[in-house]
Amino acid sequence: MSYVMVDVESDGPIPGDFSMVCLGAVLVEPGLTRTFYGRLKPISEKWIPDALAVSGFSRSETLQFDDPKVTMQAFATWLKAESDGKPMFISDNNGFDWQFINWYFHHFLGSNPFGFSSTNLGSLYKGMVKDTFKNFKHLRKTRHTHHPVDDAKGNAEALLTMKNEMGLKIRL
Repeated sequence: MSYVMVDVESDGPIPGDFSMVCLGAVLVEPGLTRTFYGRLKPISEKWIPDALAVSGFSRSETLQFDDPKVTMQAFATWLKAESDGKPMFISDNNGFDWQFINWYFHHFLGSNPFGFSSTNLGSLYKGMVKDTFKNFKHLRKTRHTHHPVDDAKGNAEALLTMKNEMGLKIRL
């Protein structure tokens, strides 16, 4: 099993009514060199300007992005090639990121390579330090830029620190 840190940017709060703009993923391992990045054309006429602004793209730019089915197929192919066995989805905000990834995989490809579960990095950290008010974000090294590969890398760095310096028992 391989841990895959994922980050999503979107133009609204839910998939289907709104669109995933881009996604980034990194295989959690020393060096963090195996990454995936995809930009997706909108699937809906609805979008929220403030939500889209977080990604740094304009609506006209997103309309030129790749067909979502093509991007999701490329992501599935990358997961199969780079993962050792079934990939394990993990993200900073899996309630948000997971809903888009799961919906897009099922909608465009008919299945999700991650299966039916995900892991929340923040909850994992809170459990490790036994404090529901603590936050892991100080463990990131890569600046949080809202580019999904940067953000996935920063979160993967935090997970590696949790494993290597704090004694988290996970096999990478």
